[in-house]
Amino acid sequence: MQNGRSVSPLRSRRAKLLAGVFALGAAGLLTAQTIVPSQLAHAEAVRVNAASPADFSDVVSTVSPAVVSVRVKQAAEPRMMNFNGGEGSQEFFKGLPDGHPFERFFRDFGNRGGEEGQRERRNPRQFGMSQGSGFFISKDGFVVTNHHVIDRGTEFTIIDQNGDEYNATLIGADKRTDLALLKVESDNDFTYVDFADDAPEVGEWTVAIGNPFGLGGSVTAGIVSARGRDIGAGPYDDFIQIDAPVNRGNSGGPAFNMKGEVIGVNAAIFSPSGGNVGIAFAIPASTAQDVIMELKNDGTVVRGWLGVQIQNVTDDIAESLGLDQARGAIVAEAQENSPAQKAGLRSGDTILAVDGTSVEGPRDLSKIVAAYEPDTKVDVTIWRDGEEQDVTVTLGRLKEQEQAAVEQPQVEETKTSLDELGLVLTTKSEAGMEGKGVVIAEIDPESPAAEKRLSTGDVILEVAGMQVSNPEDVLKALDKAEKDGRKAVLFRVETNNSTRFVALPMNLA
Repeated sequence: MQNGRSVSPLRSRRAKLLAGVFALGAAGLLTAQTIVPSQLAHAEAVRVNAASPADFSDVVSTVSPAVVSVRVKQAAEPRMMNFNGGEGSQEFFKGLPDGHPFERFFRDFGNRGGEEGQRERRNPRQFGMSQGSGFFISKDGFVVTNHHVIDRGTEFTIIDQNGDEYNATLIGADKRTDLALLKVESDNDFTYVDFADDAPEVGEWTVAIGNPFGLGGSVTAGIVSARGRDIGAGPYDDFIQIDAPVNRGNSGGPAFNMKGEVIGVNAAIFSPSGGNVGIAFAIPASTAQDVIMELKNDGTVVRGWLGVQIQNVTDDIAESLGLDQARGAIVAEAQENSPAQKAGLRSGDTILAVDGTSVEGPRDLSKIVAAYEPDTKVDVTIWRDGEEQDVTVTLGRLKEQEQAAVEQPQVEETKTSLDELGLVLTTKSEAGMEGKGVVIAEIDPESPAAEKRLSTGDVILEVAGMQVSNPEDVLKALDKAEKDGRKAVLFRVETNNSTRFVALPMNLA
């Protein structure tokens, strides 16, 4: 194998950062056979021409030189050792039963020196090591891996299949898609691989190469089990699920198709034990290619920002809003001073499309908006007051934000009971709180409200689009919704400083 050549087949390239082509011969890899299921009555037998690989050796031998191990040196936070009153030992001491032999040890050890029987020592600065996988995407040494592989890293070392080591620098990383780009400093021309232009089909073969458990280059094979998986990793989840055995240390490594193209970057596994159980997730090549291009050009990924808290539109929410079907993303709250708020978007609006592109749900909306550059004007189609309306929004720039947890309020007083919904409500003042809204004082665990995950201490802000400040307001809003013929009524609820919509059924008796 010659250094510096691509191992992907000849085809047009979307990503400008990749160069060079090489036709990967697949002759002899595939054999054909005919599968004939047993015939069913009154139906013709179905014949499927299925291709199964004789072996994967040709693909593996061609692409494996482009796969590397990524060793990361991480600075560990200095820890204060404080015997008989400090971190670690004090917590352990607290957990000891009276009369335990270690009780005297910690007491006596802590009493050595120090006016108050405490001794503090600071450990010397320590470093940790982590290891993952990656792969070259250019002959001049650009390496793709996961963000979580290089996170908090101070030094990066690339180790190729021959065991040769190269220092690398971090070009950029994107936490939201868990991707990172490194650059090897070397005059060598490296063997590299290209991303696939086409998405893989469910059921097609895939080969994963990486560094599981730090063992070095290892190869496993399986099939594409599913596409478009949302595993709760972030707002842009769109993972490929594969059943090729992937374990710890495979993170950042490539998943290949039978043409030697990268169809995904291995990022996560589902496992109760920490080992492979046949469920692994890879970031699609289409996502990786776009993100890596931005990291290479700018060192960061810039995304458009709308500034809304959104949630799915369920069937009962659609019914309460008068929508013909469950679609779009409902705005739970427009963030203060956000582009959405400045454009007039408000709680209860349902976003149906952006610049004519239909929004199927929150994940669609996040991806669509993120694809725009900041300061771009977009037309947002919303459902408000029983009809579609268009609102022009000038998008902002998305930044990393932190959410602070708020202690759930304790409710003691009660006022009004809504037996059908399983709720007992009180005012905020009676609950010892300030501001607008009605507080849930009690909830029946077998009620419709409990099924919708409402909890004691949640604050009801609106019912059927009407602001409420006492239980009587809630009853009035429910009465109006019933007169309007609604089968469900929409509650806007605040939980731990975050708002959402909940649709509760009407006429349960």
